[in-house]
Amino acid sequence: MKVLVTGVKGQLGYDVVKRFKSLNVECLGVDKEKFDLTDERQTMDFIRNYRPDIVVHCAAYTAVDRAEEEDRDECYAVNVLGTRYVAQACSEVGAKMVYISTDYVFDGKGEVPYEVTDMPAPINYYGQTKYEGELEVKRLVDKAFIIRISWVFGKNGNNFVKTMLTLGKERKQLNVVCDQIGSPTYTFDVARLITDMSVTNKYGTYHATNEGYCSWHEFAQEIFHLAGLDVCVNPISTEEYPTKAVRPKNSRMSKKSIDLSGFDRLPEWRDALKRYMIELSF
Repeated sequence: MKVLVTGVKGQLGYDVVKRFKSLNVECLGVDKEKFDLTDERQTMDFIRNYRPDIVVHCAAYTAVDRAEEEDRDECYAVNVLGTRYVAQACSEVGAKMVYISTDYVFDGKGEVPYEVTDMPAPINYYGQTKYEGELEVKRLVDKAFIIRISWVFGKNGNNFVKTMLTLGKERKQLNVVCDQIGSPTYTFDVARLITDMSVTNKYGTYHATNEGYCSWHEFAQEIFHLAGLDVCVNPISTEEYPTKAVRPKNSRMSKKSIDLSGFDRLPEWRDALKRYMIELSF
């Protein structure tokens, strides 16, 4: 079995490659240096030549605020066109495709966890392009897994945890949004699910986040608690912290699809954060 993972320099791509290799599976992680996703010929030729059995498409444009105004073209080229080209190549060589999507495909209204059957309604441009990427995968690939994740943290790359740890060493007081609710998600745990899922034929859409919900404010408090940092975290509303791109206030996602397919849910988010903090210390 041969696996190709795009976005190897990102948080999830790094851990997916690491996980497959730990299972002694031939796995090639690629980034922009190997081929440019926005170049159809480069993308198609690379995948045709490598002929993977599985492609895990982790690469994405994720600068949410820049995507809202100045980088719309690049965001669309990577998240929609790049995904289309990868999907076309997967279809041509008969490879399974795992597409990594996001909670940002939903509008974040209400307090009920979103089901995989709920209709997406993105409220920012990044979310719109990720949803359009989902549609490309569904249109072009029969053997596809669409996995929506949220609030990601991993060893390889920048994330909320690392930002809080840096700020917590510099300041005694921070303001953090308290009315956006979701599930922090450890890439190590998602990578395990991806490797388990991708060798099956249980295709479809899944929500894969660590168990439990919290606000960014509660997440920050737990980070400082585990790090032993004495920081006062002040809760503020979304409106008090304006950003170019609107964020969904409700990022809760139901895991029923994981249960129905017989896969194991990811561990509780506090457990995941604790393990991640240990990983960071090495």
